Amino acid sequence: MRSVTATLSTQQHCFHYHTQTTFLTTTLIPIQSLSFRTPNHNFRLHCFSSDPSPPPPPLVVVGSANADIYVEIDRLPREGETLAARSGQTLAGGKGANQATCSAKLNYPTYFVGQVGDDAYGSLVTDALRGGGVRIDGLTVVPSASTGQAVVMLQSNGQNSIIYIGGANLSWHGILPRQHLDLVAQAGIVLLQREIPDFVNAQVAQAARNAGVPVVLDAGGMDGPLAPELLNFVDILSPNETELGRLTGMPTESFEEIARAALKCHQLVSSSWHFRIRLKWFCVIWYLNAGAKKVLAKLGHKGSALFVEGENPIQQPAILSKTVIDTTGAGDTFTSAFAVALVEGKSYRECLRFAAAAACLCVQVKGASPSMPDRISVMDLLNCQ
Repeated sequence: MRSVTATLSTQQHCFHYHTQTTFLTTTLIPIQSLSFRTPNHNFRLHCFSSDPSPPPPPLVVVGSANADIYVEIDRLPREGETLAARSGQTLAGGKGANQATCSAKLNYPTYFVGQVGDDAYGSLVTDALRGGGVRIDGLTVVPSASTGQAVVMLQSNGQNSIIYIGGANLSWHGILPRQHLDLVAQAGIVLLQREIPDFVNAQVAQAARNAGVPVVLDAGGMDGPLAPELLNFVDILSPNETELGRLTGMPTESFEEIARAALKCHQLVSSSWHFRIRLKWFCVIWYLNAGAKKVLAKLGHKGSALFVEGENPIQQPAILSKTVIDTTGAGDTFTSAFAVALVEGKSYRECLRFAAAAACLCVQVKGASPSMPDRISVMDLLNCQ
């Protein structure tokens, strides 16, 4: 039992076409929005369905939640120098919260698992997540810790430098609660970052792998090598070019260098396997078929590329914005939008294009979580390309 309604509107007229069969519920679900133009009119077609099909498996983000303290400056201070900022503002952020907000604003069912302190910053982040449409059943308040914070030094050209304070994001202990791991096992895809401890990410990634749920690990956050017990349960590793160089110890200036560094990322698993074989013989079987076989490289104004082991790389040029206000959160937007498109069944090339459009819109707004675009805006931009 189904009802479909289509509304076609122009700047001057509005036409309605409606077909209906008997149905038990009148809940309308948006299924598509299309925009197109003629020489004299702009059209947008909205399609709705009352199909009571079950919702898709959710996107689950396990990660960090911060209060981002923005300081707008003309340039970074030199050593020993004090500069006056043009303005300051505190907004919700954190790589995990950013990615969850982006997914929810792209109209995909999203859950966030993370920790905040029992303070004003924690309330700020909680309200922002809830207001963005994120399910926060897995958000825990830690009375003994402060909410994570990031000082974002935003320059006039839109570029930024960030200092991160972990706070409650680092206050995880022991084995994760059963309800968190059950949520992960029911997901369509899981997103992780490195602003929470590796042992937390490793538990989540292993639970996802056991349930056949793909895992995307954003390499941003903590410095240092990736733990083998985490890397070997990750399906897609997503660094930017700086993180890619740091993880591999290789240059990443040209695309050829980036491709060689991505190849080394595929081989990081082999190195950890050879190290472990000396300690525990049974690890040979455990690591043999595991590892991040895909590297999703975010390359800023140079675009992006997906490197799948044994296949030719897929490149996506950047969709450049005429106005760049703030690049904070652009990488999180890209990773999350890619994951949304992937779990919806799009091809890798379509995922890259969808993510590029979302990131283009993100840099046009100040703030990380507040800058995440909605699906209609992303589709409108893609239709104009």
